[in-house]
Amino acid sequence: MSGPDRAVLLTPGAGADRNQSALVAIERALAPDVPVERLDFPYRREGRRAPDRPPTLVRAVRAGAAALAAIHGLPPDRLVLGGRSMGGRMCSMAVAEGLPALGLALVSYPLHPPGKPERARTEHFPSLAVPCLFVSGTRDAFGRPDELEAATAAIAGPVTHVWIEGGSHGLRGKDAEVSSAVREWVVSLVPRLRG
Repeated sequence: MSGPDRAVLLTPGAGADRNQSALVAIERALAPDVPVERLDFPYRREGRRAPDRPPTLVRAVRAGAAALAAIHGLPPDRLVLGGRSMGGRMCSMAVAEGLPALGLALVSYPLHPPGKPERARTEHFPSLAVPCLFVSGTRDAFGRPDELEAATAAIAGPVTHVWIEGGSHGLRGKDAEVSSAVREWVVSLVPRLRG
C-alpha cells in the first residue's frame, strides 16, 4: 500500500497550544486519509506564555514542515501548512519567504489588532503563490469580511473564503464547521506536477 500523497501541519494561536480544540477537530476530520501534525511553538514547549518573535516562530514552522515531510516521505510541496490566528500567520510568512507548500489553511487569520485596521498584517501577501483557504467568523474583531476579502486580493495564488456566520475570532462552538471546511478544501487540492 502506498503512503499518503499529502500531509497537514497545524499551528496554534498565541494563547493556545497544539491541543487547541479546532486543531484537534481538523486532525480528526482528516483522519485517516491525511496525516496531520499539530505543532507547539518553542515558547509553549518551554512553559512561557509570551510568544517568541516572528523569526523564531517561522523557524519552528520550517523545522516542523521538514520533520513532517521526512516522516511521510513527502516532498515539501505536498504539505498543507496552517493553523489558527498567529500560527496560521506564521505559516503564511514562512511560505512567503520561500518555504514550499501545497497550500495554506488559515483559520481566524489575524488581519489586524482589534480596532487598529491601519496595522494590517499583510505585507507578505503578494509573495503568496499557493492556494490559500481563509476560514473566519463574520464577527471577527481581527478583520471584518470586507477587510479580509480586500486584503487577500493581493495574494497571487487562488484564494477561498469560508465564512462562519456569527463567529468571533475564537470561533467557539464552531469546530465542526471549521474542520469540515478545512477537510473539504485540503482533499480537493491538486498537487502541482513536477517537471
